[in-house]
Amino acid sequence: MFLFDDILKGKIIIVGVGNTLRGDDGFGPALIEKLKKNFEEIGDRQYKSIPILIDAGNAPENYAGKIAKKKPDTILIVDAIDLGLKPGEYEIIKRTDMVETGFTTHNMSLSMFIEFLEKETGAEIYILGVQPKNVNLGEEISVSIQNTLDEISRLIFGQLF
Repeated sequence: MFLFDDILKGKIIIVGVGNTLRGDDGFGPALIEKLKKNFEEIGDRQYKSIPILIDAGNAPENYAGKIAKKKPDTILIVDAIDLGLKPGEYEIIKRTDMVETGFTTHNMSLSMFIEFLEKETGAEIYILGVQPKNVNLGEEISVSIQNTLDEISRLIFGQLF
């Protein structure tokens, strides 16, 4: 398992993927929102690195060109993925170690999106997969996922500040 200080290097883009109308599937966009608030609250203090934060919703392919133009060194894609873990547990997977998981609520295969970014940017690409508890339409993010959201936002923010 990777630690954030091992991967968050150079010009960083963090992409939140997920459907906010489907409970825990909204984890990616919720993390982006939380990180944006963290950076706004601190103001213009000095950061080690300020990432580009993108809420790609359930259509990450719409942001592929924008991401590629930024020429990042590191891309961290955050998504709720069925990893066979307990709800709220997560893994950081390097693109080269990724296996097709089969769980997605998105219009384009996450694998194809990642392959495009890899070819266009040459960036190190990681997937932060969080095990969802509930992805039913109209549900809120579960408590276990909310706790993970708080933990991961603290870890990322702490690494970059």
